[in-house]
Amino acid sequence: MKIPAIKGFDKEAFEKYLKNTGMLMFGKVGSLVIKMLVTIQIANYLQPENFGILNGAIIYVMLFAAVASLGLDQVIVKELHAYPKERDRILGTAFRMKFIAGLVCIPMIYLSWFFFSLEDTPYIYVLILSFIGIFQSFNVIDSYFQAEVRSKYIMQLQIAGTLFSALIKMVLIYTESPLELFIYASIADFIWLALGYFIIYNRKGRRLLNWSFDPKLSKKLIAFSWPLIISGIMVSLYMNIDQLMLHEMIGPAAQGTYTTAVNFSAALYFIPSVIVSSLFPAILNARRDDPERYQKRLQNLYDLMVWFSMSFALAVTFASPFIYKLMPEYSDAAPILAVHVWSGVFVFLGTANGQFMIAEDLNKLTFFRTGIGAVINIILNLWLIPLTGIMGAAIATLVAYFAATFFIFFIPGLRQQAIMMFKSLFLITLVQKISERSNKA
Repeated sequence: MKIPAIKGFDKEAFEKYLKNTGMLMFGKVGSLVIKMLVTIQIANYLQPENFGILNGAIIYVMLFAAVASLGLDQVIVKELHAYPKERDRILGTAFRMKFIAGLVCIPMIYLSWFFFSLEDTPYIYVLILSFIGIFQSFNVIDSYFQAEVRSKYIMQLQIAGTLFSALIKMVLIYTESPLELFIYASIADFIWLALGYFIIYNRKGRRLLNWSFDPKLSKKLIAFSWPLIISGIMVSLYMNIDQLMLHEMIGPAAQGTYTTAVNFSAALYFIPSVIVSSLFPAILNARRDDPERYQKRLQNLYDLMVWFSMSFALAVTFASPFIYKLMPEYSDAAPILAVHVWSGVFVFLGTANGQFMIAEDLNKLTFFRTGIGAVINIILNLWLIPLTGIMGAAIATLVAYFAATFFIFFIPGLRQQAIMMFKSLFLITLVQKISERSNKA
């Protein structure tokens, strides 16, 4: 099938990267549909309180999993793109670093629990999930396939893993299993994915045994990624702290109800990562070869993010009352979803601009950006939740996401990027493109 040329991208390059994006998108969308259907069944089965306990434990651990990732995923892609012949050394070094970080996070979670435990949540649930960081170390293989622009293998793995996970959870529902078994099923999702990465990498003629660790490279990777580590923690905080604060300030049932809205709202948060990971090599090439084309590609990327996110937000806003007919016990979350879903616009733009930061070696600024978002979210939650309940958490999230994305407007050297995002947000570039086509016609 012929793909039409798009201004700012070479037709041949764009076709290559778009096909790769399509593969990733197909896998993610297929997995998403299955996950959402199963999540609805789980939520209806567990009811708000137990559903809140399950998700509270997962979110608690994922705050630490952000540390275990070491912010290396996109840094690995960049290194593999620059030094493809050093594949085994890069992957081996990154894998060992992430594996050790995952191990270190287990006692960190244990210590944290003494000071910040979750109401009505047994520690055993958190302990079981605390091994997530170890299995996430195999995500370096995902970064390898991104750098190679060969995402169909990841797509196949994601769909297979999602189907297997869905089957297990539906069996648990059918057999009326206790909450604890859903905790084990949640950690199993990461185990299957790690095993899948291992198998698919070896099937392509590669061997993990060929990986090697380079202490000098590890220092280089940390030098690049440490701002991303802090940023990852901040991102995890300001994207999840609202749920944990609801859990503690109102109770697990309130969090369970709110979490359903977050799940629907964030359903397409994978799209910016998929698009960016597929187009990032093309953007890096333009940065190296043609600065003007580099800026055009960035503007096109921002436009694409806004078109996707706004279309989804509009659709979900009108559909929210009908969505919750499938989950009558959670119907109070329908208006919450209609507000929270607009946060996705800023998530999409922020993800795209984050790749610009990586390309320009401005990783340190991501700490300030996400730090501001996290602080604003916490302060607004403390103020708004007692006043308006779970709606306050949704409003706080929307404001925090906006603030984090457009923080760069106050940095003179980056103001142009903020203006580019504003032009996309207010559809100025869309109007300009329509006008240009009309004049040519």
